[in-house]
Amino acid sequence: MSAPSVQVETQGAVALVTLNRPEQSNTLNLRTAMDLLAAAMACARNAAVRAVVLTGAGRNFSFGGDLRAMPPHELALDDHIRELTTYLHAAISHFVRMDAPVIAAVNGTAAGAGVGLVAMADLALCGRTSKFNLAYTSVGLTPDAGTTFLLPRIVGVKRAMELLLLNRALTAEEALSWGLVNEVVADELLLERAVEVAERLAHGPGSAYGATKRLIAHSLGAFETQMVLESETIASQATSADAAEGIGAFLEKRKPRFPGKGPR
Repeated sequence: MSAPSVQVETQGAVALVTLNRPEQSNTLNLRTAMDLLAAAMACARNAAVRAVVLTGAGRNFSFGGDLRAMPPHELALDDHIRELTTYLHAAISHFVRMDAPVIAAVNGTAAGAGVGLVAMADLALCGRTSKFNLAYTSVGLTPDAGTTFLLPRIVGVKRAMELLLLNRALTAEEALSWGLVNEVVADELLLERAVEVAERLAHGPGSAYGATKRLIAHSLGAFETQMVLESETIASQATSADAAEGIGAFLEKRKPRFPGKGPR
């Protein structure tokens, strides 16, 4: 039996949730999105879990959506992306609203939806060599994972547009100065430090933390509505000529030549 694509292990009152596709740089396919939702629900239901650390196995946190797993036919592709983002966005909603504080421990690169997982966390730490890159429009796609809602609120609209349109990669220090992460630590100490922060929170007033999280979530207002719109938009955009060229170029490891047309 193959290993689960998302592993959950408890260390006392801390749950360590690990994206577990290291050979694929922890890209998110349908199974991973389903497993991430199951992990979020398990953490939310377990009263013994008082803090959560989210990280990636291997060298990278997550390269975002698994482009190699996308079906070639338009109708199947539309359905596939709608289903995948439904599970992914439900997982994010559970992490945002559960009592336990969620700490993202960003190892290596976070790209695409991986940045969304960083943005949705209550706190985020990264290694000194970590990098962040939205990358959606570079393959002719639109953002998901709550990034169009959370990023402008974290870094500001102009900086969010810079990340989304120009696909600029942020270094760890830039991510810290822009407010995307709370702390930068030595790569080899990342997980240890994240667990240390989680253990401190695990000994705190859990009900107060949960109520505070839900107050913040309520202040976000239309977060879930925006994620539904993201799902619909990326599914539609995935059948466009731009996406066909962008994804094809990515898989063929060449520079894309975007035709600039709408949906096929």
